[in-house]
Amino acid sequence: MKGTTLESLLDQRKPLSHIFYIVITLFGVALIAIINRNAISLDKAINFFILGLVQLEIFIFAGRMIFRKFDTTIPGREFTKLILTKFMLFIILCFIAALILILVFNYLLVFIKGGDVSLVIKNFFNYEFNTWFKSILSGLSIGAIIFIVIQWQDALKREQKLREENLIFQNETLKNQVNPHFLFNSLNTLSALISTNPEAADRFVNKLSSIYRYILENSQKDKVSLKSELDYIIDYLDLHKIRGEEKILLTLNVTDPDKYEILPVSLQILIENAIKHNKATRENPLTVEVFIEESNVVVRNNLQRMATKLESTEIGLKNLAERIRLVTGKPLQVEETKNSFIVKIPLL
Repeated sequence: MKGTTLESLLDQRKPLSHIFYIVITLFGVALIAIINRNAISLDKAINFFILGLVQLEIFIFAGRMIFRKFDTTIPGREFTKLILTKFMLFIILCFIAALILILVFNYLLVFIKGGDVSLVIKNFFNYEFNTWFKSILSGLSIGAIIFIVIQWQDALKREQKLREENLIFQNETLKNQVNPHFLFNSLNTLSALISTNPEAADRFVNKLSSIYRYILENSQKDKVSLKSELDYIIDYLDLHKIRGEEKILLTLNVTDPDKYEILPVSLQILIENAIKHNKATRENPLTVEVFIEESNVVVRNNLQRMATKLESTEIGLKNLAERIRLVTGKPLQVEETKNSFIVKIPLL
C-alpha cells in the first residue's frame, strides 16, 4: 500500500490538473475582489492571479516532492512522527518559497515601472508584510485542513484494511487448529491414554485446553509478549511428545523474551508449516530452532522434504506475511538454503 491519496491529488502530470489550478486561482482573485467590494483594479487583479497561480504551482510541486512514495504501512508512533515531520517541512518550505516569490515579483514590477529596486525589500517589510503574512497564513491553514482530512481518510482506509486482514488471519488460524484431522488425532490419543496412562491423559487435556484458550484469547490481538508465544508453542509441541512422537526437537535460544512483542500465533504457523512439509522420524528428527537476530525472531528448521510433496495454497503463510506488513510496515523474510528453511518475523 505504497503512496497516498494526497500524492494523486498532487499529481501534476495531467494537463487537467493545471486547468484546475487556474480555476482555483481565478476563484481566489474573485473572492478578494468581493471582499474589497470590487475596489481592486484590473492590473492588481492580474498581478494577484499570476502571483497566486505560480505560488499554487510551487506549493503543489513541493507537496509532491515531500510526500512522494509516502509509506502508510509504517506503524503507530513512527507513522505519526513521520507524517508530522513531513507536514512541518512542507509548511516551512511553502512559507519560504512564498516569501522569495513575493519579493522577486515586487522586484520585477518595480523594475518594469522604472522605480528604485533598492527600496523593494524595505517597503515590503514596512508596508506589505503584515497583509501578506495574513494571506499566506490563511492559505496555509486551509491547506493544513485539507491535508489533515486527506490523511484522516487514508488512516481510516489503512485501519479497515488491517481489520480485514485480521479477520482472514483469525479465520485461517482457527481453521488450522479446529480441524477434523487435528481433533481426530487428539481425541484418539486421549482415548488411548485414558485407559493406558491416566496421568498422561490428564496432562494431554491440560495442554490441549491451554492451546485453545491461547488462540481464543489472543487471535484478535495485534501483539502479545514473545514469552507467552513461546510458552504456547512449547505446549503445542508437548502434545506431540505426549503422543509418543519424539520426532520433533525444539531449541529455544531467546533471552529476556518479556522485552519483546510479536504477532500472536505467528510462531505456531511457522512450526506447523515445518511439520506439514517435512518428514520426521526418531532417527532423523525435525529440528526447529527459535532465536533472536537483530530486530527479528527467527524460526529455522532442517529440510527433510517428503517423498510425495503435499499440495498447499500457503494461505496461512501469505496471510501472516500480509498481516505483519500491515502491523509493522516490514516484510516477512523467507529464505531457503540447501539444508534449512528460515523465516524471520519482525519483533514489535
